[in-house]
Amino acid sequence: MHEFIRTEMLIGTENLNKLKQSTVAVFGIGGVGTFVVEGLVRSGVEKLVLIDYDNICITNINRQIHATTKTVGRPKVEVMKERILEINPKAQVIAYKELYNSENASKLLSKEYTYVVDAIDMVSSKLDLIQRCKQMNIPIISSMGAGNKLNPTMLEVSDIYKTSVCPLARVMRYELRKRGIEKLKVVYSKETPITPKNMVNDPNRRQTPGSVSFVPSVAGLIIASEVVKDIINK
Repeated sequence: MHEFIRTEMLIGTENLNKLKQSTVAVFGIGGVGTFVVEGLVRSGVEKLVLIDYDNICITNINRQIHATTKTVGRPKVEVMKERILEINPKAQVIAYKELYNSENASKLLSKEYTYVVDAIDMVSSKLDLIQRCKQMNIPIISSMGAGNKLNPTMLEVSDIYKTSVCPLARVMRYELRKRGIEKLKVVYSKETPITPKNMVNDPNRRQTPGSVSFVPSVAGLIIASEVVKDIINK
């Protein structure tokens, strides 16, 4: 008996070994990204790369799995690495406390990655990461907007050019088309965004979205499921 016996019953020994031998990099360890990582490590993925420049803030407690009153102020990647190793001590985790951009792309992005997850907030960083993954033939899935939403049942997996309603997806469609990128798997919501009722002034963001525990988390777990299915069907 082992910790992944129930998963092995579902997907088989060969596919569980595929997951163990895969390296998945998750860019953005926030509301969506933490649940991507959670889903992956509990599925048997043993090699994970975590990229995020931020520290856990008290406002993260409402939706990010690594955020508690004990972890506020600590680097997100460091706390998530500890959580991974508590779930699976055999896991190999590389944590980069860095903001992904074109300047450090060569350090943070590797052709050795089996799969890349884009759970980044910044459009410029998302676009750069997607473009480089396409050039390097690294499979990538991208999260669209999970803020200002209340209904997790409205989340869908789609190609970016088949999306609608989501404001971030609209911007991404326009920018990716300009860059000649013909397809991109995404998770997005068809729910009409809710206008935040009490605006929070945050100098680091143009407009801070409202959020809840059960939309980013479900988006993250959907992404994890797509990564797992794609790896075992490869």
